[in-house]
Parts: sequence; structure tokens; C-alpha cells
Amino acid sequence: MKTKYILHGGSAQKINSQNDDFFKEILKNTPNSIKILLVHFASDSAMDDTNHKADSNQFIRVCGSKKLIFKEASEFKFVNQAKWAEVIYFGGGETSKLLAVLKKFSNLKKLFEGKIIAGESAGANSLSAYCYSQSSRGILKGLALLPTKTICHYEDKYKESFGKNYKNLETLFLPIYQFKVFKI
Repeated sequence: MKTKYILHGGSAQKINSQNDDFFKEILKNTPNSIKILLVHFASDSAMDDTNHKADSNQFIRVCGSKKLIFKEASEFKFVNQAKWAEVIYFGGGETSKLLAVLKKFSNLKKLFEGKIIAGESAGANSLSAYCYSQSSRGILKGLALLPTKTICHYEDKYKESFGKNYKNLETLFLPIYQFKVFKI
């Protein structure tokens, strides 16, 4: 089974039709009961409850009759939680903070195989080979789970952020509320 990656440009917690489409895409073709791991390693841990509520509410608003089972990711239980989940959702925050945690785990590509992996903002950046991070004010090396160079929260002023670097990678400009799907 292919892994479905969905990268989102940012502000996914805002209620609007574009974000509804994003969360519907995550749940598309899933079973009637679905296990979702919410990963908020990119933000301050004091915000975990707030982020959990906001993200789970976005899923609940568009799930129809599906039964959703949520877990909040813990760095110490992450591998087992990822094995349990059918959907892994990486929320926004600081890309460098998320990468620092995720780079501790080996073979994430295999761990994510056959699952739906969605990343918003820092989550999308981290899944890419390279990204331009506004919070870090520069280019960061991501996990390279997707062959992209990504700019979330995209505006025209960021268009030349990669210069002539990484020409072999797809350039992904993701304005807020926009998303792109990859199946690999």
C-alpha cells in the first residue's frame, strides 16, 4: 500500500472551506473507525492541550459518521504510537524544533509506510528534503521523505529563497490554506 503525504501551507486550525477540504482529504478513503496521532512537537508543550483541541475539532467537523480515535504524540512513545496510528498529523510551529525531535528516530519512511501522513507548516517543511523556514530565516534540511523543496506560508517575496540550489527537487510554494497530495 502506498503512503499518502499531504503537505499544507499553514494556518490549518482556522475554520474555512479550504481547510475543510484539507481535513476531508486526510480522511478520504479511510475506514469508518480511524486512529489519528496528533504530533505537536513543533510548538511549545504548554500549548499541547490547545493544539490537540483545535486540530481534533477540525477533523471532527468534517468526519461525517466516521469514528475518530485521537492520541497526542509523546517523544518517548512516538515509535509505538506511530505504529498504532493510521493517520499521523504533524501540526505547525517551529520547523527546527520539530526536526530536532524527529531526527532522533531512524527509518521514519518505513515507520510511515502505508499510512496517511499530513503536515501543516512546520510539519510540511519537515517532511520535505529542504525547506525555507521563516522562523529560522533560512534554508533547513528536512527529513527528505518527499523529494521537494518547500516554502510554507508562501508569498511572492519568498520566491527566490532557494536561489539556484537543489534544482533536482520539485519546488513547492504553499500559501496558507493550500495543500498538495503525494502518493509514494
